[in-house]
Amino acid sequence: MADKSFPNPHEIEAIPGTEGWERMYPYHYVFSTKDKEREEYENNTFWFNDALHYPEPLYPFDIIWDEAWFLALSQFNTRIFSVPPVYGVDHRIINGNVYISPVPVTDPEEVQKRIPMFMERAGYYYENWDDLHNQWENKMKGIISEIENLEIASLPDMEDISVVKNGLGTSSGYELLKNYDKLIDLGIRCWQYHFEFLNLGYASYVTFVDFCTKAFPDIPLQKVTQMVAGIDVILYRPDDELRKLAKLAIELGIDSQIGGDTKDIDDVISELQGSENGKKWVAAWDEAKYPWFNISTGTGWYHQDVSWNDNLNIPLSSVRIYIGKLNEGKSIDRPLEQIKIERKKLIVEYRGLLKTDEDRQTFDQLHGTAELVFPYVENHMFYVEH
Repeated sequence: MADKSFPNPHEIEAIPGTEGWERMYPYHYVFSTKDKEREEYENNTFWFNDALHYPEPLYPFDIIWDEAWFLALSQFNTRIFSVPPVYGVDHRIINGNVYISPVPVTDPEEVQKRIPMFMERAGYYYENWDDLHNQWENKMKGIISEIENLEIASLPDMEDISVVKNGLGTSSGYELLKNYDKLIDLGIRCWQYHFEFLNLGYASYVTFVDFCTKAFPDIPLQKVTQMVAGIDVILYRPDDELRKLAKLAIELGIDSQIGGDTKDIDDVISELQGSENGKKWVAAWDEAKYPWFNISTGTGWYHQDVSWNDNLNIPLSSVRIYIGKLNEGKSIDRPLEQIKIERKKLIVEYRGLLKTDEDRQTFDQLHGTAELVFPYVENHMFYVEH
C-alpha cells in the first residue's frame, strides 16, 4: 500500500535553481534539525500552507509583514486576552511558502485558569464595543496619516552646505534610515491594532455558528452567515463609488467618452476636461480616489500588490463594466434591503424552531453579539490588509 502520510518538512527538497533559499529568511522561520527539541516539536506539529493569505511564495523582504502579525496575534491571545485554548500561531517557511500551525494550551488546568481572565477582558470589549471600535478607527486613521506625512527623500550627491554651517551633525542618510524605521514601526503597530479586535470578532461569530450547528444540525453554513449579513460595511465602499461614477457618467451624458479598456485613463481624463459635464465627472472621480482607491488589487500581503491609485485603469475598467450594464437596462445596485429582509426571515424561522426559553435567550444573545462585531470583521480588512 502506498504511503499516504504527510511528508516530513525537514526532508522537503529545494526547488531546482533555488538552493540555499533558507539564507534569505530569518532563522526561526526555517525547519531545523540542528536543535533536536525543536525538530521533535516540528515533527509532531501539523503545518498547513496559509494559501488564504499567501497564494504565492513570499519575498524575503515581505516577511516583515508576516512577522508583525505573527507577533501581534500571539501576544493578544497569550498575554492580553488570555484566550483559553490557544496561545497563538507558529510560522515556518518552505521554499518561500508560509506554513502555520496553532499553538494549543495542552494543560487542562491552565485552560481553566485562563477562562476567568478571558471572560473579564473579552467581556469588557464586548460590553464597550462601539466606543472602543470608534477609538480603534481613530487610531488606524492616525497611523495612515503618519504614513502619508512620512518623508522618504532621495539622497543628494552632496549634502547642503547648511549641514556644515549649522553644525547639524547628521546626514540625509540618517534621516532616511530614521524614517524607514518609523515606517516599519507603523506597520508593526498597525498589526497590533489589527488583533485588538479581530480574534474577539471571530470568536463571537464562531460561537454563534457552533450554537446553530448544534441546535439545527442540517443548517447550511451560508444560512448562519446570512443571519448576520446585510450590514453596510466600508469594505464595499470602493466598489460602491465605482457604481456611483458609472451612474454619473450616464446622467451627464459622457459615458461614451469613457471608452473601452484600450483607452488609457490619462486620455480619458484629458478628453473629459474639454466639457463642463466632463469636468464634473472628473471632479467626482478625484473625490472618490481618497481614501477608497487605496484598496489593494491583491491580498495586500505582498509588496507587488498594487492599489487602484497605483493603476487607475483598474477601477476605470470596472466603471466601464457598470456603464455597460446600465446601458443594457440592468440594475447595478447591491440588494441590501432584500438581504436584510431575508436575514430577518431566517432569524425568525430558526429561532422559532428552538424548544426552550433558555435556548431562545442564548440564541438572541449570541446572535446579537455576532451582529455587533460583524462590521469590524469586514471593515478591518480595508484599514489593514487592503
